[in-house]
Amino acid sequence: MFGAVPRLRADTRADRTPSGRHGRALPLGLISALVPLSLTLAQCGRAPDPATLAANSQANVQVVAKTNARVASGDTFEDRFPAPQFRERFPSASESFLQRQMSDFSPKRAVQQPPQPEQAPYKVASLEPQVPYRRPPREDLTTLVSMKSSAFPYFGNNPASEAPFLNISKGDRRGHRSYSGRVYWQDETYSDSRVLVHVPEHFDVRKPGVIVVFFHGNGATLERDVRDRQLVPRQITDSGANAVLLAPQMAVDAADSSAGKFWQPGGFKRFMAESADHLARITGDPNSARAFANMPIVIVGYSGGFLPTAWSLEVGGISDRVRGVVLLDAVYGEMDKFASWIESHRSGFFVSSYTRYTARRDRELMGMLREKGIGVSEDIDGPLRPGSVVFVETGDGITHRDYVTRAWTRDPLKDVLVKMSATPSLALTRVAATNPSASSR
Repeated sequence: MFGAVPRLRADTRADRTPSGRHGRALPLGLISALVPLSLTLAQCGRAPDPATLAANSQANVQVVAKTNARVASGDTFEDRFPAPQFRERFPSASESFLQRQMSDFSPKRAVQQPPQPEQAPYKVASLEPQVPYRRPPREDLTTLVSMKSSAFPYFGNNPASEAPFLNISKGDRRGHRSYSGRVYWQDETYSDSRVLVHVPEHFDVRKPGVIVVFFHGNGATLERDVRDRQLVPRQITDSGANAVLLAPQMAVDAADSSAGKFWQPGGFKRFMAESADHLARITGDPNSARAFANMPIVIVGYSGGFLPTAWSLEVGGISDRVRGVVLLDAVYGEMDKFASWIESHRSGFFVSSYTRYTARRDRELMGMLREKGIGVSEDIDGPLRPGSVVFVETGDGITHRDYVTRAWTRDPLKDVLVKMSATPSLALTRVAATNPSASSR
């Protein structure tokens, strides 16, 4: 605009007529009006002060530096034991379900709605019948959840020897030499903190129910063995019982029965407390954590799962919540712990089914119980009742490897839950007496 003024003045010097002076007045008036406006517009479009940008940038650097310092100095469980990657055992391309975190089940933040008109401080009576509550429909949910209180990682002592559990090292690696002399490394065998969680589609937390805790045997993984080969989640669903499943990963694919954190006093109690929060979020009702935290427990130990089962009963801290114990060809030792729990918890039931491999120890345990005056049955026909103690020997045609799916009957875990459901005093509701989907699975 300032460059236009000299040309305008040159034009006015060339025009000396009165009409030219009159024509000159209009452009001069426009100039006087537009110059202040142009200055204002130039000020509004000016780039931010470089000094201001530098100050803000420096403040951001300081904030980031302070934040990083706090993170670096942290000593949280996640910092010390980051979640391991198990690509060799569970390839991401073929893994059929993903590991879940607590945040996956957190309620989504609702979009803010405009304010609603204030409600009247009274209720209007309605002649229309009220629709009864119905649980939102959903399908079976089977997932993996990482839990801090699961069996591993474990850096404590082995109570059998009072020596550190990780009793061998090679450079930066630490490992455990098992009773057989074989070395298993912590980063490969004892670092999986995941738990297989299964919630049947018919489960209703508002009704009496039970939490089944399954301790798998040696040489197992949660997906390949507990879910796909032993069919534990399917048996829970097909029983129709109002039950959910927790199956912690023990030693990964190893001939080792180590109990990890379940060796520790109160370890099983901490595991169940953390599980209650996870189950509440998974089922979609965070307020149901209290119901899960008080729900009866049935512990099932298969094969090498006898060790975490025995220690959970002995020092777990919540043996009174355990309503039943089921051992599937699993009495390899710790008979005193099982006998002590049976003697002091006559409101629960105990079932041990066995092959010739564990027959000697099962008979020894039966003798211990009879000496204490506790009746023992060797027939599992009929419902389970409070105080039932049952030992069942299976024939030579039954193999140890397939025992979770074929023992005294097919799907023995399902059979136990059905028999338990038939006894109201055991406080377990069978909410799916006829499950049409069971036969199709």
